[in-house]
Parts: sequence; C-alpha cells; structure tokens
Amino acid sequence: MVEIIGELLPPARVMLTPGPSNVDPRVYRALAAPIVGHLDPWFIQTMSEVQTLLRGVFQTQNRITYPISASGSGGIEAAVMNLLEEGDECIVCSNGLFSERMAVIADRSFAKVTRVNGPMGRTVDPEDVRRAGKGRKIKFIGLTHGETSTGVLQHLENYRQVADELGALLVVDAVATLGGVPLDVDRDRIDICFSGSQKALSAPPGMSPITVNKRVEDAIHARKKPVQSWYFDLTPAMDYWGKERTYHHTPPISLIYALREAARIALEEGLEARWERHLQNQQALIAGLEAMGMKLFVENPADRLPTVTGVNIPAGVEDAKVRQQLLDEFNIEIAGGIGQTKGKIWRVGLMGYSSQKTNVLLFLAALEKVLLDQNFRVPAGAGVAAAIRSYQQSAQPASAGARN
Repeated sequence: MVEIIGELLPPARVMLTPGPSNVDPRVYRALAAPIVGHLDPWFIQTMSEVQTLLRGVFQTQNRITYPISASGSGGIEAAVMNLLEEGDECIVCSNGLFSERMAVIADRSFAKVTRVNGPMGRTVDPEDVRRAGKGRKIKFIGLTHGETSTGVLQHLENYRQVADELGALLVVDAVATLGGVPLDVDRDRIDICFSGSQKALSAPPGMSPITVNKRVEDAIHARKKPVQSWYFDLTPAMDYWGKERTYHHTPPISLIYALREAARIALEEGLEARWERHLQNQQALIAGLEAMGMKLFVENPADRLPTVTGVNIPAGVEDAKVRQQLLDEFNIEIAGGIGQTKGKIWRVGLMGYSSQKTNVLLFLAALEKVLLDQNFRVPAGAGVAAAIRSYQQSAQPASAGARN
C-alpha cells in the first residue's frame, strides 16, 4: 500500500534565525511566475537584469557578477577552488564555524592553508594576519564579513591593507551581510565577494551571488591546471553569464526570478536606508535584551553583526525548551548556538524582510513570558519599553543628540 500524503501546508513562521529570513510577498509572487527555458530569449534578458541588479547591491562594476546555483557554501567553494593550485599558499581568518568552513574547503585543495584564529566572539587581529604572511607569497586572504555562528562583524579596511602589503587577493564571505550591512566591493577593493540569497536579501535559499574583479579573472585564466570542481569552475560559468550565454547547466529559473525581485526591492529601498533599518532594529533588540537582564555574546559593540545577535543563555534556563516554547506559543523561530557555542547562546536574526520593528517588539514580549515560565525573573515590560525608547531616540534629528 502506498501511504497517502496530504497537501503541503507549511506554517507561516516569524523567522528570526541566522537564515533563512522571511520572504517578501513580492518575492513570493515572482516565484510563482511561469517557467521558461534557460536559453529562452526572454530569460537571457532576465539574466542581464539580474546581473545589473546584483552589481548595484554589491556596488561594483565587475563584469563577472552573477548568482551561482548553490547555497552560500557553494560560494565559498567557488571562491576558494578557482584560485588555489598546488603549491599556492593562502591565509584564512577563522573565528567561528563558517569562517572555519572556508579553511576546511581550502584544505581539500593542494595548497598550503594557514589559519589565523581569533577568539570566539571577537574579530581576527589584522596584525596577526600580517605576521603570518610576512616573507611569504600569499595567493589570497580569506575572511567572513559576518560570522553568524557568533554574531561578529569583521572590519574590512584593515585586511585590504594587509593583503596589499602581502600582494594577496582579498576573498570576502558576505553571506550574512550583503543587503544588511555597509558593503562596497569596488570602494573596499574586494577581489572576490560572495553571498547567499536567503539572508539579508530575503529570497529563498539556493543561490549564491558572487562577483569577481579583473585580477581574479586573470588569475583564473593563468591557472596551470583546470579547477578541481567542474560545477564550481567559474570559467564556463563566465561564458553562460557572459555575452556568449553558452550552456553550462540548467539554472533554477524560479529562484532567479525571486532573486531578481529581492535585489530590486533592496535597491528600491536604498542601500543606506536598508543598512540603517537593520542597525536600528538591532539596537532596539539589544536595548530590550539588556533591560531584561540578558548579556550579549559579543562584548565589543563595534564588533557586533547587525543582522545576527548572539545572546548568552542565562544560568538555569534551558536552551531548547525556550526555543520550543517560542515556536509553539508565538510561532517565532530563533536559533541556538552551533559548534563551540552550542547550548551557550541564542542567535537572533534580524535580516531583510524579517528586520522589522513589529518583530523586535513581539520577540521581546514573547521572550519575557517564556523566561518567566522558567523562573528567570524579568522586570515586567522592561524589554519592550527599552526597545521603544531606542526607536524614539533613533527617530529624533541627529542635532538633538539622540544617536550615539
């Protein structure tokens, strides 16, 4: 007997995770558009539009700018494997699970990989990178702009300076920052930058926007041997997403529709306005959490990632029980720690469409109730009240001295 499977009816969650984020209704409408062939003249034009929009979001004029048909981890593999050959050396800044993933992928090449580690919850010191590369020929320095396993933001300008001194390319994982945190690929002189569709852009998972500059193109063309990965080899993909539009693989048509609309929404809002929205919502969240007696995992405010906030779990509070109750009673999903932070922190994502004032206030009120149920004493209404004050201050003119 064949089991009868019912209609697919997923719950409509409030997604406050490090990804995926809630999808804008306009993006859902784009997903429902009719499928056409991947070499259809209409779709070829759509591809060009997607590239133009992504150049706007990345803030670059790079010719090779397109979405890889893979998650953000596919972006890591493409960036690393296209550059590294046997005998090459690279440096990877590792201060969390996802920055370490770049090093793990590089380990599978025939290159020599040097990890420069940073303490959990803190950035990697550029001086340590400089010392690690001194006197050596370094192919690239790789780092994660926003480390979602901890909620740490790496500051790019110092690494660019070190890369210049070492004659290295700069590879930046912007999976958690593109569209939510200030990022200007051309101004910051990033050689390879990649992201993920499901984070601050609020499209469905499955696409990894990437952009590479002329230096990287030249490095790839100068390889002695083909890239180890056929699927993530940028050379034929450059032809498919270049003028030739030579067939490489069948891309996820509907996901490209969705990414096109998500990028269009980001540029319509304005990147600076979008960055400010993410920052204001995180500041309100932090104000609320601290008023409730919670402590943040990233102690230095300058190192906090605006899209993902790490919160220390108070002693005596059960991690999984809190998250399950938030889901069951309030339909809110947050994430627990991962890797070394498992059971130690909660990770609260405010990304893209999920980064809304209503979500911040709802979450703080719900968390208060759940914590009280676990006998963690919270001043009544303190979190919501502090968040409202934060919003009021951020809405005042700068001349009034409201912003720090």
